[in-house]
Amino acid sequence: MSYILILAGYLLGSIPFGLIIGKIKGVDVRRGGSGNIGATNVMRTLGVVPGLAVFLLDTLKGALPVWLALVHSGDPLIVAFCGLAAIVGHAFSLFLGFKGGKGVATGAGVLLGIAPEMFVFGIVLFLVIAGLTRYVSAGSVLAALTVFFLFIMLDKPLPYTVLVGLAVVLIMVKHIPNLKRMAAGTERRIGGEK
Repeated sequence: MSYILILAGYLLGSIPFGLIIGKIKGVDVRRGGSGNIGATNVMRTLGVVPGLAVFLLDTLKGALPVWLALVHSGDPLIVAFCGLAAIVGHAFSLFLGFKGGKGVATGAGVLLGIAPEMFVFGIVLFLVIAGLTRYVSAGSVLAALTVFFLFIMLDKPLPYTVLVGLAVVLIMVKHIPNLKRMAAGTERRIGGEK
């Protein structure tokens, strides 16, 4: 049963909602903006409503595998593997030739499933950092890192702490191009200008 839950987590995570919503609108989001399938690029290429829809759907595909694992197993290790599978599915989608997004919204969904209070904190912190710096990537990376350190400080269950740590590593690796552009002063800010 646990293998089925983990596989389901990966398959759910692999659903490219950004690409699907773009296709519904007649746009391949991979050919616009940053070329990413995530909510930020969808928002830039298609507008706020489609972008928010992708964020909510990507968040749900992270939360759902965790909730299924909690109901059918309850074992924190299985729950953690299911959450990690969803994030990996988003970042390396089976349906996109093992390419994909950066894992932020899906990771937030996993966080919603394992620690709802941390999800709320992470979202608020992301909004504050992104609002102050006007860099979505800065908000994403710093909020993820802060949540991970809080998991350690608050002595959260080890499987969940390791899960969050691995998710943070993946998110940071996926954001390397953004971080390089920020250092060079060429990263696009919220509002459009660099």
